[in-house]
Parts: sequence; C-alpha cells; structure tokens
Amino acid sequence: MAEAYSDFASVYDELMDDTPYEAWRKRIVSLIREYGVSKPSRRSVEAVKEQGKSDTATGTDETDSLVTSEKNETISEEDILASERDLVVDLGCGTGTFSEMLYEEGFDVIGIDSSEAMLEKAMEKREQSGSEILYLQQDMRELSLYSTVGTVVSVCDCINYILEEDELLQVFSLVNNYLYPGGVFLFDFNTDYKYREIIGDTVIAENREDCSFIWENYYDVEERINEYDLTMFLKREGDLFERVTETHLQRGYQPEEIQRLLEQAGFKVLLLRDADDEGEVRETSERVYVVAKEQKKGLK
Repeated sequence: MAEAYSDFASVYDELMDDTPYEAWRKRIVSLIREYGVSKPSRRSVEAVKEQGKSDTATGTDETDSLVTSEKNETISEEDILASERDLVVDLGCGTGTFSEMLYEEGFDVIGIDSSEAMLEKAMEKREQSGSEILYLQQDMRELSLYSTVGTVVSVCDCINYILEEDELLQVFSLVNNYLYPGGVFLFDFNTDYKYREIIGDTVIAENREDCSFIWENYYDVEERINEYDLTMFLKREGDLFERVTETHLQRGYQPEEIQRLLEQAGFKVLLLRDADDEGEVRETSERVYVVAKEQKKGLK
C-alpha cells in the first residue's frame, strides 16, 4: 500500500463528488451512539456558531471564562480516560472530508492515511475550517497510536486495499489493541461479488473541464484482486493538460471472511449490513458495513 494516490490526490475530491458522505455521517454517528463508548467532547460547529451569536448579543465571552476555569483545574485520571474514550480515528482518511464531518459532530479526531499527497489536501481543509484534527501518515498495517481511542472508523472501502488475509488480520489486531475497553470499529468494504459481477473488467470514463480520466478495471477471479489502471488528464497552466497514470489494487472479500478475521483479532461482531439498503447481507450485496466491538479489555 505504497503511495497510490500521488497525482489522484489533486483531483480526488472533484472526481469523487458523488460520494454519499452525508449519508455516511448520519449512519456512523448513529452507530457510535447506539453501540460505542465515544461521546462528542466538544460542542458541534453549529452549536459554537449559535453560541457565538448569543455571546455577541449579550456582550459576554464564554470562551475566556472556560479557559480561565480550565487553567485552575487539575486534570484527573478520569478526565484522561475520558479524553481517550472520546477520540475517534478516521483510518484511511484521504483528503479529510469525512474527518472534518466527524469533527463538526463534536468529536476529537485523528486522521490517518499512508498517502502524503492526500494528507496535504486534508491539512489544507483543516487550515480553511480551523478544525483541530491531528493527521498522521501511517500505513494501517503498522498502526501506532499514543493512547487508546474509543472509536475507529474507516469508510470508502479502504479495507479492500489490504490484499492478504494475514495482513488484514494484522490490521484488525492493531485496531483492537488501540481501542478503549468496549470501543467499536466501524468500517465498510466492497464484496467479491461487486468486483466479479459489477465493476470487474469494465471501463469508466469521464470528461470534465479541468480534468478527465479513464478508469480500467481488471478482476482476477481466482486471486480476487481488482486492478484499477487510472489514466488522468490534469489541467496545468493555460490550456495544457498533463497525462498521468496510477495503478491501484484492491481485494474482494466475503462477509464471512471479514467476520472470521475480526473474531480472530478479538472482536465481537455486532452488525453486518448491506450498505446500500441497510438490509441483511445477501449474495448480491456490493458493499457491506460492519460494527465490531473490542472485548479483550474487560467491557463486554
């Protein structure tokens, strides 16, 4: 999983503008509330804005009073544990779009991705929004955090970039290791069926004003590896376009494989659902989302 998104990063958001991030936000937040331990530790962006209007009208400054009171308080062990419990990791965060959404919901967020180019875009968004998201450049197979976290989220089939079962087990084990007692892992993945029957051996092309792309898929049924050969024409200066190519590899997984590996890693699988209609997983499910709970550290 080397630098797979170097040139693609510059146009990723534009070409992925039909990604249902808002639906994912609603689903993930609902699942955290129902199954998880993390709670928003800050007020949401909307609440802060509303409070700011109120403070302006009354002439008060709540922020100053909060800072003053916090300086005079000793941080307790309970506060430290709560700060870990309420941390949310966005694993495979890409350009930070979903990380920003989680932050807007009031969570303290750590975004992790292996691509330097994608993280540069994420940090540009952070500068524009004023969020306090911590971004780390790490391969998820070598995940290393400074503390436990209450929730790990991974959307947009990042898990499919792990091509070997033993490496996926390693990822699941690392996530489990860094989860707070009773913490949850929420992620989605593309199924073998999707690659084999829907997108395998197809060509997707799109022409836009500033960029165009040709996305060729080749699916090896025996190895269950889908190769994306991506050719992009990126507008540079004036009317000049640069042709760049990237190759991406993803593996199609069966839901039962994912459940088995999660259980081997110490998780209790709470939920597997069809990501498109929220129904039971079927043979024709193309994307599946999973809720798995950490259960090694004492909270079942």
